[in-house]
Amino acid sequence: MFKHILIPTDGSKVARKAVKAGIALAKEIGAKVTAYHALEIVPPYAFAEGYVADATAITLLQEAARKQGERYLAEVKKAAAVAGVRCDTLLERPEVTHQGIINAARKRKCDAIFIASHGRGGVKALLLGSVTQRVLAHSKIPVVVYR
Repeated sequence: MFKHILIPTDGSKVARKAVKAGIALAKEIGAKVTAYHALEIVPPYAFAEGYVADATAITLLQEAARKQGERYLAEVKKAAAVAGVRCDTLLERPEVTHQGIINAARKRKCDAIFIASHGRGGVKALLLGSVTQRVLAHSKIPVVVYR
Protein backbone atom coordinates (compact mmCIF):
# COMPACT_ATOMS: atom_id res chain seq x y z
CA MET A 1 0.00 0.00 0.00
CA PHE A 2 1.29 3.53 0.76
CA LYS A 3 4.75 4.07 2.19
CA HIS A 4 4.90 7.88 2.38
CA ILE A 5 1.83 10.09 2.84
CA LEU A 6 1.70 13.88 2.49
CA ILE A 7 -0.71 15.45 4.98
CA PRO A 8 -1.42 19.12 4.22
CA THR A 9 -2.87 21.24 7.03
CA ASP A 10 -4.19 24.75 7.33
CA GLY A 11 -4.73 24.40 11.07
CA SER A 12 -8.52 24.40 10.81
CA LYS A 13 -10.73 22.11 12.88
CA VAL A 14 -11.45 19.88 9.87
CA ALA A 15 -7.76 19.74 8.94
CA ARG A 16 -6.83 18.75 12.51
CA LYS A 17 -9.29 15.85 12.33
CA ALA A 18 -7.80 14.82 8.98
CA VAL A 19 -4.30 14.96 10.48
CA LYS A 20 -5.33 12.54 13.23
CA ALA A 21 -6.95 10.20 10.71
CA GLY A 22 -3.99 10.42 8.33
CA ILE A 23 -1.55 9.59 11.11
CA ALA A 24 -3.75 6.69 12.22
CA LEU A 25 -3.76 5.35 8.64
CA ALA A 26 0.01 5.75 8.40
CA LYS A 27 0.48 3.86 11.67
CA GLU A 28 -1.84 1.07 10.55
CA ILE A 29 -0.01 0.51 7.26
CA GLY A 30 3.52 1.31 8.45
CA ALA A 31 3.95 4.48 6.39
CA LYS A 32 5.81 7.67 7.19
CA VAL A 33 4.25 11.10 6.76
CA THR A 34 5.25 14.56 5.66
CA ALA A 35 3.18 17.36 7.14
CA TYR A 36 2.78 20.31 4.77
CA HIS A 37 1.61 23.86 5.27
CA ALA A 38 1.30 26.44 2.50
CA LEU A 39 1.77 30.06 3.50
CA GLU A 40 -0.47 32.42 1.61
CA ILE A 41 1.02 35.32 -0.28
CA VAL A 42 -0.03 38.63 1.25
CA PRO A 43 -0.84 41.05 -1.56
CA PRO A 44 0.25 44.60 -0.66
CA TYR A 45 -2.97 46.15 -1.99
CA ALA A 46 -5.47 43.96 -0.15
CA PHE A 47 -5.94 46.06 2.93
CA ALA A 48 -8.61 48.61 2.01
CA GLU A 49 -9.90 50.01 -1.24
CA GLY A 50 -6.59 49.74 -3.03
CA TYR A 51 -4.52 51.03 -0.11
CA VAL A 52 -0.96 49.82 -0.42
CA ALA A 53 0.52 48.70 2.89
CA ASP A 54 4.10 49.55 3.66
CA ALA A 55 6.77 46.88 3.42
CA THR A 56 7.17 46.66 7.20
CA ALA A 57 3.50 45.78 7.71
CA ILE A 58 3.64 43.12 5.02
CA THR A 59 6.83 41.66 6.49
CA LEU A 60 5.23 41.50 9.95
CA LEU A 61 2.14 39.76 8.56
CA GLN A 62 4.26 37.25 6.66
CA GLU A 63 6.40 36.53 9.72
CA ALA A 64 3.29 35.99 11.87
CA ALA A 65 1.89 33.61 9.24
CA ARG A 66 5.18 31.70 9.11
CA LYS A 67 5.22 31.28 12.91
CA GLN A 68 1.61 30.09 12.88
CA GLY A 69 2.41 27.62 10.10
CA GLU A 70 5.33 26.30 12.13
CA ARG A 71 2.96 25.78 15.09
CA TYR A 72 0.54 23.83 12.87
CA LEU A 73 3.37 21.60 11.65
CA ALA A 74 4.68 21.12 15.19
CA GLU A 75 1.21 19.87 16.20
CA VAL A 76 1.33 17.28 13.43
CA LYS A 77 4.87 16.23 14.29
CA LYS A 78 3.89 15.81 17.96
CA ALA A 79 0.80 13.75 17.11
CA ALA A 80 2.87 11.55 14.81
CA ALA A 81 5.52 11.04 17.52
CA VAL A 82 2.85 10.00 20.02
CA ALA A 83 1.54 7.48 17.47
CA GLY A 84 5.04 6.23 16.67
CA VAL A 85 4.91 7.45 13.07
CA ARG A 86 7.94 9.01 11.41
CA CYS A 87 7.15 12.59 10.36
CA ASP A 88 8.95 15.28 8.41
CA THR A 89 7.57 18.77 7.89
CA LEU A 90 7.57 21.22 5.02
CA LEU A 91 6.55 24.88 5.13
CA GLU A 92 6.42 26.73 1.81
CA ARG A 93 4.99 29.84 0.20
CA PRO A 94 3.72 28.55 -3.15
CA GLU A 95 2.05 30.85 -5.63
CA VAL A 96 -0.95 28.51 -5.74
CA THR A 97 -1.79 26.33 -2.74
CA HIS A 98 -3.03 23.23 -4.57
CA GLN A 99 0.02 23.24 -6.82
CA GLY A 100 2.27 23.61 -3.78
CA ILE A 101 0.69 20.50 -2.26
CA ILE A 102 1.12 18.50 -5.45
CA ASN A 103 4.71 19.69 -5.95
CA ALA A 104 5.58 18.91 -2.31
CA ALA A 105 4.26 15.36 -2.72
CA ARG A 106 6.36 14.93 -5.85
CA LYS A 107 9.53 16.45 -4.34
CA ARG A 108 9.24 14.35 -1.18
CA LYS A 109 8.42 11.23 -3.22
CA CYS A 110 5.08 10.67 -1.49
CA ASP A 111 2.81 8.01 -2.92
CA ALA A 112 -0.43 9.49 -1.52
CA ILE A 113 -1.93 12.74 -0.29
CA PHE A 114 -4.29 12.63 2.71
CA ILE A 115 -6.27 15.88 2.76
CA ALA A 116 -9.27 17.34 4.55
CA SER A 117 -12.38 18.37 2.69
CA HIS A 118 -13.87 21.59 3.92
CA GLY A 119 -17.15 20.66 2.30
CA ARG A 120 -17.54 23.89 0.35
CA GLY A 121 -20.73 23.59 -1.60
CA GLY A 122 -23.22 25.45 -3.70
CA VAL A 123 -22.26 28.51 -5.73
CA LYS A 124 -18.92 28.98 -3.93
CA ALA A 125 -17.74 25.55 -5.07
CA LEU A 126 -18.83 26.24 -8.64
CA LEU A 127 -17.18 29.65 -8.82
CA LEU A 128 -14.08 29.16 -6.70
CA GLY A 129 -13.57 25.46 -6.27
CA SER A 130 -11.58 24.32 -3.28
CA VAL A 131 -7.98 23.44 -2.71
CA THR A 132 -9.03 19.82 -2.19
CA GLN A 133 -10.98 19.73 -5.46
CA ARG A 134 -8.02 21.17 -7.32
CA VAL A 135 -5.62 18.68 -5.75
CA LEU A 136 -7.99 15.89 -6.79
CA ALA A 137 -8.19 17.25 -10.33
CA HIS A 138 -4.45 17.69 -10.86
CA SER A 139 -2.68 15.10 -8.72
CA LYS A 140 -1.04 12.17 -10.46
CA ILE A 141 -0.87 10.19 -7.19
CA PRO A 142 -3.79 8.90 -5.10
CA VAL A 143 -5.61 11.46 -2.95
CA VAL A 144 -7.54 10.37 0.12
CA VAL A 145 -10.12 12.98 1.14
CA TYR A 146 -11.13 12.98 4.79
CA ARG A 147 -14.59 14.29 5.53
